[in-house]
Amino acid sequence: MAPRTDTLDLAPLKLLPGDGRRLELEVGLGDLTFGEDTYRAEPPQIPVVLDLSRMTGGGWALRLRFSASLVGPCMRCLEPASPTTSVDTREVDAVGGGEELTSPYVEDDVIDMHSWVRDAFALALPPLVICRPDCAGLCAECGENLNEHPEHAHEKGPDPRWNKLREITFE
Repeated sequence: MAPRTDTLDLAPLKLLPGDGRRLELEVGLGDLTFGEDTYRAEPPQIPVVLDLSRMTGGGWALRLRFSASLVGPCMRCLEPASPTTSVDTREVDAVGGGEELTSPYVEDDVIDMHSWVRDAFALALPPLVICRPDCAGLCAECGENLNEHPEHAHEKGPDPRWNKLREITFE
């Protein structure tokens, strides 16, 4: 079992420039909120693979990989959904590299793993959390689940754009 960590101090690794290491860790993700719905990550302790290497001149090149499911209501039909999302992201924290080469997750050789995992997961999520790719959702008129009743339909009323013409009478 990998050790659980929300922060990782890189100094004890004592890596020299050009050295690298692969670490297997567990990071807690917590709940995510979309609109008024709360979704939880499965598993709660996400196993992550962190590849890191010490750069010449100081700084770090980092790669983070993991997969997790987001469990909560489908955004189309409200049934339970748990899509799995894979994340493969990189960060660079170079000494004197300016804003583009400075990671917001590394400060004084300590990585904020919780924030990095949470942000990377949120950015990798699909725009809609749905129960299945072909989810039909709910009927806009009555709320019927269209996945369970694909033949569901309502009788269409007359087009309201023609109402004024219906008022014309011929005598």
